[in-house]
Amino acid sequence: MLKQSVKMAWKSIASNKMRSFLTMLGIIIGVLALVVLVSLVSGATSSVTDSISAMGSNLIQVSILDDKDNPLKLDDIQALMDDDEIAGAAPVAQTSCTAYSTASSEEETATVYGTTGVYADIEGLELGSGRFLKNTDVDNHTNVVIINAGFAEDILGSLNVVGQTVKLDGVEYQVVGVLEADDSDSSTTETYEAYIPYTSLVRLSDNVSLEITSFYVSAASDETLDLAEEAVTNVLMERFNDDEDAFTILNMSTIMDALESITGTMTLLLGGIAGISLLLGGIGIMNIMLESLTERTREIGIRKAIGADRHTIMIQFLIEALMLSLMGCVVGIFLSWIILQFISMIGGDSLSFGLSANVVAIAVSFSIFVGVVFGIYPANKAAKKKPIDALRYIG
Repeated sequence: MLKQSVKMAWKSIASNKMRSFLTMLGIIIGVLALVVLVSLVSGATSSVTDSISAMGSNLIQVSILDDKDNPLKLDDIQALMDDDEIAGAAPVAQTSCTAYSTASSEEETATVYGTTGVYADIEGLELGSGRFLKNTDVDNHTNVVIINAGFAEDILGSLNVVGQTVKLDGVEYQVVGVLEADDSDSSTTETYEAYIPYTSLVRLSDNVSLEITSFYVSAASDETLDLAEEAVTNVLMERFNDDEDAFTILNMSTIMDALESITGTMTLLLGGIAGISLLLGGIGIMNIMLESLTERTREIGIRKAIGADRHTIMIQFLIEALMLSLMGCVVGIFLSWIILQFISMIGGDSLSFGLSANVVAIAVSFSIFVGVVFGIYPANKAAKKKPIDALRYIG
């Protein structure tokens, strides 16, 4: 019986192709909106999350706003690592410099960071060659520099530049390390980065002093991040007379939680908007099924006269509504895939959008729900018709 009902439903849909397509159009648009919008939010969230994760999920950034005439020094930052919950702590300051090779007059603007050797572990910097900063470099104000791959290739002409000399604002620095090339960087504008001892940056830039105003801390593990933040807070509160406004602490875990909350809300909001479109598509299905019911009144009367019961008639019309909804869903998912592929192609490697199995499952489930809900009334109305009244209907 079910097989026969499916065949009859398909025959009815195929016999009115344009009307069936226009009926499915509401479902197609609804599924398209649901899948594309939710996938875009999911893809953008994933990209931002990866960027934050690359900075370190156990990272704490501290900025000093008011040192209360009791500024932090390098030794104070080093002392933070005596706490078991803290894996590393490093000051960081930055400035922009004119960089050029001693063998070439070509100049580029580079961002120069002043820090200590622990910074590489905190930020997860990977070396392609050479070494990073040492404590002796910081203690002795040594003019050594670690550069990124773009700096090495564009300014020095090669990645094998360890031992060569580069000038930063006219001051010569020996290259002791080159960072691993970042394949994920698809930016058309190359960024040039250089890392020198914090004490050397103090000499290079008038805007940087030995009074630390910004430093990074890494927790011993993700599980001890809150404890590490608490330890840093206690030290700073004690130093700055319990004034919590004297500094700010930025916890990467807190940012991740806030991001997940925001994107979750956005997904629900956009999904709700798309859901309304699907409901409108369901109303279209109900309207067309009611019209089909009117056209097929005599058919219903004949079927009932030869023995079809109420349940059989209801199943036939319900299957037809469900088929319209699911066919629209399939077309909507296919068009969504094409659109997402196109957007990903435009966005390049930095943004990637794909069909999520969860989103597809939600779209299919909601389409089934719409088909059943909006098909029940016409199906029930058809099943309740009396054979004698249906046979007398002229139309």
